[in-house]
Amino acid sequence: MNHSTLNSLFRFFSYLEGGSLLILFFIAVPLKRFAGKPEVVTVFGSIHGFLFTVYIILVIWLMFKLKWTFKWVAGAVISAFLPFGTFVFDHYYKRTLYYRNE
Repeated sequence: MNHSTLNSLFRFFSYLEGGSLLILFFIAVPLKRFAGKPEVVTVFGSIHGFLFTVYIILVIWLMFKLKWTFKWVAGAVISAFLPFGTFVFDHYYKRTLYYRNE
């Protein structure tokens, strides 16, 4: 897989993972707490768990394929735990030589 395809795939799943975290935090959990609908968290939690796993696998793949430094790997993993984190990480990632390495 070439670098531009790998970067596009990573960015796509980065946005999906970040979006699923926001849905989980700001829609599913309030519905569970205030509307008594725990099944919403079960469904979106499972979706988010799958997307998080794919995201981490892509981070590891990029670490080996593009020779990411520890700083970038740690930043990518930490950003996955913060609301809006993957979007901020993507903003800085687009500016790096890793992204432009084709």
